Parts: sequence; structure tokens; C-alpha cells
Amino acid sequence: MSGLFGVISKGNCTETLFYGTDYHSHLGTQRAGLAVLNRKIQRSIHDISTSQFKSKFIDELSKIKGAMGIGVISDRDPQPIIISSSFGTFALATSGLLENKKSLAKEIMAQGGSFSELSSGQINPVEVAGKIIAQKDDIVAGVEYLFNKVKGAISLLILNKEGIYAARDYFGRTTLIIGRKGRNLAVASETSAFPNLGFKPFKELLPGEVVLLNKKGWEEKRKGGKKTKICAFLWVYTGCPASSYEGISVEAVRERCGANLAKGDNIKADLVTGIPDSGIAHALGYAQASGIPYRRPLIKYTDGYGRSYTPPSQKTRDRVAKMKLIPIKEIIAGKRIIICDDSIVRGTQLRNQAIQKLWKYGAKEVHVRIACPPLMFPCPFCLSTRTKKELAARRAIRKILGRKARRSEIDQFVDENSLGYKKMVESIRKEIGATSLKYQSIKQMVNAIGLPKNKLCLYCWTGKDE
Repeated sequence: MSGLFGVISKGNCTETLFYGTDYHSHLGTQRAGLAVLNRKIQRSIHDISTSQFKSKFIDELSKIKGAMGIGVISDRDPQPIIISSSFGTFALATSGLLENKKSLAKEIMAQGGSFSELSSGQINPVEVAGKIIAQKDDIVAGVEYLFNKVKGAISLLILNKEGIYAARDYFGRTTLIIGRKGRNLAVASETSAFPNLGFKPFKELLPGEVVLLNKKGWEEKRKGGKKTKICAFLWVYTGCPASSYEGISVEAVRERCGANLAKGDNIKADLVTGIPDSGIAHALGYAQASGIPYRRPLIKYTDGYGRSYTPPSQKTRDRVAKMKLIPIKEIIAGKRIIICDDSIVRGTQLRNQAIQKLWKYGAKEVHVRIACPPLMFPCPFCLSTRTKKELAARRAIRKILGRKARRSEIDQFVDENSLGYKKMVESIRKEIGATSLKYQSIKQMVNAIGLPKNKLCLYCWTGKDE
């Protein structure tokens, strides 16, 4: 997943664009880019894998000027890209996953097209999306054409002489929200980008909706649909705690998840803690519901270390997990500790770092409580886990069965009341080295979010896009 931000300003927009884009840094670790329209489109892209967005782009503020611009924090690919088309030049930034990138690229090349925006030697999916849009007579027709061809999910911002076109993916798995400050407009993946910049959110794009923002205001260019399948993981892990989606606060959902984990949990413990940052609210909810005090035996060392979940290589994920958490022996030694986190994806942070550090510094017991159910399937809509073998739950199932599981066998492990589920959880507990392990159920997670189940994408847990 990537983070998008765009702004229409009465004056120079670059400072607002700079900070608004930076407020999406939790959504990507590899590339970032800005594009601003003055007489022509000016673009800047930097690698942010080894340093923060701010340090790479601060010098751009004096070089790039214009009244409107778009920015992106990218999970992998260099963007925004610039496309020349029959209806003019435009800059494009996207969020989501073009699952059928290869077949679409082959189709374009068979028609005589070519690609120049390579990413690590591979065709950049953002350019694929741009070339598809450019095949039509205007942007709106091009975006609709893209929506009809894409497998996966893609939301996007397009900057051209008309303004900024914002389009939310066809089933609303990702988000785009418009904010207003006087006559200035902004559009963002995260509402947390708005408060400190003086914007107030007033419209969340509907699935498949396309709007045009410019100095005249905003205009609907394509009506949105009613069928929403928004990613539940946004609330549990991916999103910024200060954001809201569908009017529902991320922080409040996480606290409710923690409270759910405390219900019926009879563990006697000395303290509750959370893996920083996204596990903290889950732990606070657990502490409030259980009456067990919240303390911080593990401290995250500055925001210079990002999420251990998002980097593309396991080696990098291991290094980030190891270096960012610093243990405090005086709080750990001799204590029975309940540690809350958002999820166990690969088990990188819990297995290799957090739990090991607690044992090393003298913890008496370590009880792990996880806010989302065991992840069973790679996400086909956003760039996160890409293979089944990465997932801790799938590794456990292979151990239980002694072989790779068939698709028809997975449902027994999804059902938290089944013997298979209990065996899987016990296997994961042993692998991560915890005294006990408990997950929130799918039903509890849905209730904590507060939307009807049919409006949420639960594919990572069920393998079904119902």
C-alpha cells in the first residue's frame, strides 16, 4: 500500500504538499515523489529506504513551485510518473496493487507500446496504469477503462492543467478523503494529514468515484458505487492512529480490539504492553478492560526505524525489528507480561526480537494477544504479503499436516472453534516462544470496527471476496 496526497492552493502549494505527503510515511518505505504544476509539470523522486522523506525532500521546497501538486509515499515503485497522451501531459500516482501487471504490459507492447519507467529492472506498474489511461480520449474515460481491466485494486491521483483528478478503487478497498481549508482543497489517503495543515475532511470518495479538484472547487466526474469492500487491516494495523475511515476512528477501533482480547482472558499478569507503534492502542484497550496496568518494557527508538512489516526483504525486516526496540530490564525482570500486537504476519518481530528480548531480560511469563485473526492468504489487492509460505499460520498448518495444505482444507483452520485452529495456534505459540497465545476472532474484529461484515474486505483471513 502507498499513501497519496494532493493539494490545490491559492498560492504556492509546495510546503503544504511536502508536509501532507510526509504524513503518509507509515504507508511506504521505498520511494517517494512530488509533482507540481506551474507552466509545466515539475517532478522529483527519491529513494527513502535508508532515510526519511523529510531529509530527502526538504531542499525541493525552494526549487519546485506551483499552485497545485500531488505527492506519494510508495511501498515499492518510483512515482509519480509523467505520461504524454492525446489529451495532454499528466502526472500519475497510485496506491494499491495491479495484480495482472504482466498481462496488461504484454497487451500494450503487442499494440506497439513501450515502457521506460523501470523499477528494479521490472516494468513499473504505475506506468502500466498510465499507458492504459492514455489509450482513451480523456482522463475520466481512461480511468474507467483502467478500472474495468485491472485485477487487484488501484486508487490514484492525476495532475494536469485541469487540476487534480482523484479516483478511489472500484470496490473502495483503499481510501481517498477530500479536505477543505477556506478555498484550498486537499485529497489524502489518510485524514491524519489534515489537522495540523488546517484542513477539515468533508467528503470520502465512494468506490469507483472520480472527482476533479481545482481552483473552482470540486466536481464529480464519475459516480461512485454503493458496494464497498474496505480493507479491515486499515483499522487494525495499516492506518495512522489519528485517521478515520468511513467516519470510524482507527485508535478507537484498536482500543475496542484490545478490550475484546481481555474479555474472558483469565491470565494473571503484572503488566500489559504493546509493540510500538500500532500495538500500543490494542494494549491500552486490554489494560482498560482488564484493570492490569499498562507499562512500557520495550521502547521504540525514534521514528527513524519504520515498520518491520513493510520492507520487501526479510533481511531488512529482521534488522528493523532488532534495532528499533530497546528493552528496559527494570520493568521486565520477574514480571508476568501480556504483550499485545496488531497481527502475526511472518512472525518476524515477535519471534526474533520482542519475545526474545523479554525472556533475555528476565520476564517470568510472556502472554501474547493478537488483535487480528491468523492471516491465511496473501493480499491480492494491496502490496503486502505476496506468498502463502511467508505466513506464520501457513507454516503451522504445514507442520500439522506434514505437507502443503489444499485449498479445501484451509476452512477448518479458519474456524476458531475447530480442533485444527487450536492446533495451529499452539504451533505458532511454540514457534514464537510465548507462554500463551490468543487471537481475536473474525467476528470480534468486525464488531470492533463497527461496519457490516459485507462492507469489509476479509480476504487475508478467509480467502473469500464475498
